[in-house]
Amino acid sequence: MTDQAIIKTQNLNKNFHDPVEFQALKNINIQINQGEFVSIVGSSGSGKSTLLYVLSTLDTDYTGHIYFDGDDLSLKTKNELAEIRNQKIGFIFQFHYLLPEFTVLENICLPASKLAKYSEEEIKDRAYKKLDLLGLRDQALKKANKLSGGQQQRVALARALINEPKIIFGDEPTGNLDSKNSQNVFDIFKELKEQFNQSIVVVTHDMSFANKTDRIITLKDGEVI
Repeated sequence: MTDQAIIKTQNLNKNFHDPVEFQALKNINIQINQGEFVSIVGSSGSGKSTLLYVLSTLDTDYTGHIYFDGDDLSLKTKNELAEIRNQKIGFIFQFHYLLPEFTVLENICLPASKLAKYSEEEIKDRAYKKLDLLGLRDQALKKANKLSGGQQQRVALARALINEPKIIFGDEPTGNLDSKNSQNVFDIFKELKEQFNQSIVVVTHDMSFANKTDRIITLKDGEVI
């Protein structure tokens, strides 16, 4: 693993103004390196999901600086941030948000079609490679709602990987899974890190998951402790 930062924050602060003034993040100074698998933990209301959404450009209402792949995100326009999100960031959530009426293959291809960087044939080829990686090729033409919860979460992971992101952000990605499927998802993350030097940041309340990652960032009342 290199010590090259994929994400670095400087004095990152985040306030909510409604219904009352509330500081959710206080002077966050962290660095995530290329190829690092990091978990963010903390009790409910500690700010961990807020931090994830700010780091991943889904929430742009903050003060301070976030440097992503060398760029200062605070200097980017909304369109530029959308482009960074599409090209360089993969998301996986507790709820997989697959389109139930679409096939597994169609669901995985969606972010790449949106990016419009590759031909339809190339996109399909890339999707099948991700399915191979996740042991799901034989499910490609099934409707997404015909899969088990563990399979659906792996499809969501394949979709997150389709554009070869620099980093994957996970918000409680094993929160709805039993221990066997949670371990499967962990093993896939670990393989992505080891084989492809993938950077991964996961918010989790599952300490047995967090303890197996490279590093734990703990938040309390909006501060890194």
